[in-house]
Amino acid sequence: MSTARDLILVVLGLPAERPVAQGDLSLALAGAEAIDLLEKGMLTLDGDRMVPGPEPATGDRLLDAAAASLARREPYDTVAEWLWRRGTELAAAYAGELERDGLVRQPRGHFGFRSGHTVLVDSPAHRAAEARRADGEPVLAALLAATGIEGASDEAVERLTGDAVTTVLAAVGGAVTQLEAVRLRRDVEHAAFDNVWRA
Repeated sequence: MSTARDLILVVLGLPAERPVAQGDLSLALAGAEAIDLLEKGMLTLDGDRMVPGPEPATGDRLLDAAAASLARREPYDTVAEWLWRRGTELAAAYAGELERDGLVRQPRGHFGFRSGHTVLVDSPAHRAAEARRADGEPVLAALLAATGIEGASDEAVERLTGDAVTTVLAAVGGAVTQLEAVRLRRDVEHAAFDNVWRA
């Protein structure tokens, strides 16, 4: 299983009263893909530039698509640029992939990411993802923290290894913060607009 699939399995297993913003999750999933590509030797970082490596098939359709989406000519994408580009609607794409694989199902007449009706099927994949979470695996813990699901423990942070992984995780955190700032600005603008109409 990939880090991205483990991440979304954990998120989909959360109670409905703990919502996760789809945009935040999509950015975290893109970060998880980047880390998986780093670990497979399909990507290296030159500073914060993503330098593509070989593209062997991984057997994971979405991870293969992530590798194919890397810019193959200089100047390569920065991690932040790639997260925004790759992260577009990525949470919905992963939810759809899990449904195709029989790991989640939608009762008749209910569609949409985390509609409150998504049913996570008990599976070895979900149990493995939860075990990884329970073990405090540092990359998964950092990604869950970036989406606001839970804080990463000091121990998990200390166990993070590699400048490249740290660079990706920092970019995910920065992108999620930026997205939240956009949401807040939009909320303020909408509130101001509503006040004008009420006046």
